[in-house]
Amino acid sequence: MTMTRRDILVKASTLTAATAMAPFAWGADPIKLGSLLDTSGNFDGYGKPMNMAADLAIDEINKAGGLLGRQVKKIAYDTQSNMALYTKYAQQITKQDKVDVVIGGILSASREAIRPLLNRENVLYVYTPLYEGGVCDSNTFLVGTTPAQQAEVLVPYAMKKWGKKAYILAADYNYGQYMAKWFQRYLAENGGQAVSVDFFPLDVADFNSTIAKIQQAKPDFVISALVGGAHLSFYRQWAAAGMKAKIPMASTTLGIGNEHQVLTAAEGDGILVADNYSPELKSAANTKFLEAWGRMYPGNTKAIHELAVSHYQGIKLWAEGVKRAGSLNHDKVVAAMASGVSIEGPSGKVTIDGQTHHVTLDVHVMEMRGQQLKELQSFPQRGPKDTQAVCDLRKNPKSSVQHEIKI
Repeated sequence: MTMTRRDILVKASTLTAATAMAPFAWGADPIKLGSLLDTSGNFDGYGKPMNMAADLAIDEINKAGGLLGRQVKKIAYDTQSNMALYTKYAQQITKQDKVDVVIGGILSASREAIRPLLNRENVLYVYTPLYEGGVCDSNTFLVGTTPAQQAEVLVPYAMKKWGKKAYILAADYNYGQYMAKWFQRYLAENGGQAVSVDFFPLDVADFNSTIAKIQQAKPDFVISALVGGAHLSFYRQWAAAGMKAKIPMASTTLGIGNEHQVLTAAEGDGILVADNYSPELKSAANTKFLEAWGRMYPGNTKAIHELAVSHYQGIKLWAEGVKRAGSLNHDKVVAAMASGVSIEGPSGKVTIDGQTHHVTLDVHVMEMRGQQLKELQSFPQRGPKDTQAVCDLRKNPKSSVQHEIKI
């Protein structure tokens, strides 16, 4: 019997649950890592592999001796792709479970739902997905790519390849709204323009009228920041309408949740992306990671995607901060992480930038080809200069804002 991608993820979640329930061998109280992820609902294709990655990271930490002589225990809640549940479970995980750190959230909306609450409770927060940039918060570390690391290389690459006029599609919430502004900025900086900008609620799955509008606008290319399972319909409808051969496409979101494996090669081939990670990256650290994943989840390495790897790396960066601090004291761990902890992860070297609590990392422009991500050009060790322009936590250590983007 052929297993679907959802069957694979369900099977993996069962294995993950079994791992999480394994008894702790040591007598000391475990360190509690709070996890809030969408492992069901519209965004489970992101959340389930992220949850698997968390269990792998924790398992590796514990097998290596734990932290401070104690094991790490995951306290997890399924937020069910429901923003209201993030607030509910964030209150429970901090007030009742009294976790030492929260590492979770997928959409930017979920991050902003819980970030103020975690600040009030003085619980350290690590947010791992790529996002729109601008958060300047002494209590929060953000270890995914920002627009200056990702879109700033993708937009000019696409313009050089295809032309200067772009049609922008984006999800209608804070990530998509911000990204549309960044796209317009990078287009203008490179002598281009947006011929139109369209936003779509996360549950929209019918794009036929939009495809007709794009045909009439005749852009040189389309650039997309669409998000989630419903928006995946756009790429299928685009190919079915015969548009894929007529107007090329780039995206900052397609592929980070293995969408290129869900689309057929005919639907996805030729789409440009810029990401921090692909399973096809050739490095000793990535080979080691893929082997470790394969041992923990036999036959299921296809579940790995960028969001899962970023989550894995976020947990490892936090663990390095605890080791460097020699303590779980909130302020000591924050200071240790901000001192520039670094890991050699599956995606390459990742180092925390103390000024912004973001990271420096590698970015690769890649092309979807045969349901894989083929590297075209690498941009090593890019810093979060977009956020550095508006955030200096050394000068303003009490900051807890997200700055507006001015273009």
